[in-house]
Amino acid sequence: MAMWLLDQDDQVHVALAEIELCCELMIAASATAEERLSSERIDEVLKVEPRVPAQGRRLG
Repeated sequence: MAMWLLDQDDQVHVALAEIELCCELMIAASATAEERLSSERIDEVLKVEPRVPAQGRRLG
């Protein structure tokens, strides 16, 4: 969503939501023993469905 299409109040809400998601990722990263979060863990933290490759393609 382009920020320039939103009014100022909506821009603030979008920015706050992005900050909250970044904080959730930082908390998850600090709580893991691994060096990096896996793609699966990032999807879980962000509460998104895992990416499904298009037919005949591999995710890199």
